[in-house]
Amino acid sequence: MDNILEFTGNHTLLVLFLMISFFVVVFTELRRKASGLVSVDPVAAVQLINNDGIVIDLRNIESYARGHIVNAQNIPFDEFDAKIDKLAKFRNRSIVAVCDAGASSSKVVDALRKSGFASVYGLKGGMNAWTEAGLPVVSAKKTKSKRKR
Repeated sequence: MDNILEFTGNHTLLVLFLMISFFVVVFTELRRKASGLVSVDPVAAVQLINNDGIVIDLRNIESYARGHIVNAQNIPFDEFDAKIDKLAKFRNRSIVAVCDAGASSSKVVDALRKSGFASVYGLKGGMNAWTEAGLPVVSAKKTKSKRKR
């Protein structure tokens, strides 16, 4: 015990920074727990989708056309506020919001939860995490028509 007090006396700034770091981590975790789970990893998203969940793809139309999650509905992030009423019929289902890297989806998750949607989650890491996990992606590539000879 004397060694701890001696160390603390000799290294006051180091101990102070350690205590501040500890309280910041605890405060951040408590705040995250209080706000509820807002993001899920790709595996948990698959479970939600398999249990009648829907996917809202927040990326622009071009990114959506290059590749998206099967049966995802595309509502670009910049148009989301105008089209939020379109999601009212899904109020009782799980919703997974997807963007490129997970930043935009957290804003949409907060907005939907404030609007009364209970089971809304963002895909942690977005489509980048989805493709890195090797999960299926559907593209909307137009097929070339066969030329008549």
